[in-house]
Amino acid sequence: MDTRRALLDALGDGPVSGPALADDLDVSRAAVWKAVEALREEGFAVESTPEGYLAPERPGFSAAGVEFGLDAPYAVEYHDRIASTNERARELASDGADGVAVVADEQTGGRGRLDREWVAPSGGVWLSLAVRPDAPPARAPLFTLAAAVATADACREAGVDAHIKWPNDVLVGGVEDVIKRDGDAGPAASGGRGGRKVAGILTEMEGEADRISWIVPGIGVNANIDAETLPAGATSLSEELGEPVDRRRFAATLLERFAALAGTADRMDRILPAWRERASTLGRRVRVDTPNGPVTGTAVDVEPPGALVIETDEGTRRVHAGDCEHLRDAGG
Repeated sequence: MDTRRALLDALGDGPVSGPALADDLDVSRAAVWKAVEALREEGFAVESTPEGYLAPERPGFSAAGVEFGLDAPYAVEYHDRIASTNERARELASDGADGVAVVADEQTGGRGRLDREWVAPSGGVWLSLAVRPDAPPARAPLFTLAAAVATADACREAGVDAHIKWPNDVLVGGVEDVIKRDGDAGPAASGGRGGRKVAGILTEMEGEADRISWIVPGIGVNANIDAETLPAGATSLSEELGEPVDRRRFAATLLERFAALAGTADRMDRILPAWRERASTLGRRVRVDTPNGPVTGTAVDVEPPGALVIETDEGTRRVHAGDCEHLRDAGG
């Protein structure tokens, strides 16, 4: 562990003296001082007290802020402004990086699925994780589901009761709630989402026949953003709560939950059960637009590695990819 991360961990236990830390890490006091100054330059305002160095009372949204107290094996690279966190994470992964979270306050060139525009202004949590898992390409969809679960859990810890629409849209509210807010605009007011979208996920991967070389789950969360600046059918955490969320803690929670589900190969069997518990799609009438045409019926399950099982009038269908729309139940 480097001196910087060791210092952050030590600060989590209260004041720590420079000499004691130097002895514990077997480094010079000058190295400790340089690590403290580097943290301060990042905006992590370490205080000097008679008892030793002390963490700031309210760590900001920064690399050191997210890493402070982080119970996950990830390093954080923070940017105030960047074209795309996914693009940067791909660069890092291609260069051999493993376990690096690229986090930004603002993205200027963010994209969603099918190259759709993704509005990513200052105030959001724009995060892409570069990892090199020990898994075959066939299991890649599980990482997307794990990212959706981690995001929903971070929303819930922040006080927003989020749920997941297959496969990876994180929403709040439901169709009826959206219609109530938007007047008599009808189901189209929600875009068929089954709620207001607060976060989306785009996963990119490079691999060989038998293994994933790297995978980058990209997660965009409308955190502290004025909902009026967002596209129709979207919302933000601050809009739902009526106050800003702690983005530092939100990002840390997200990373911790992702690591707990997908950090090692032996944990990945937890992903589908966790996804099912947080999904609003199961049990609903849906329409999924696939490359081979629409599939309409009742979503009854999700099967490895993330296929949606739909009971249709013609029998059971398994859909691996497509745009899912929640429909009103008959008579609703």
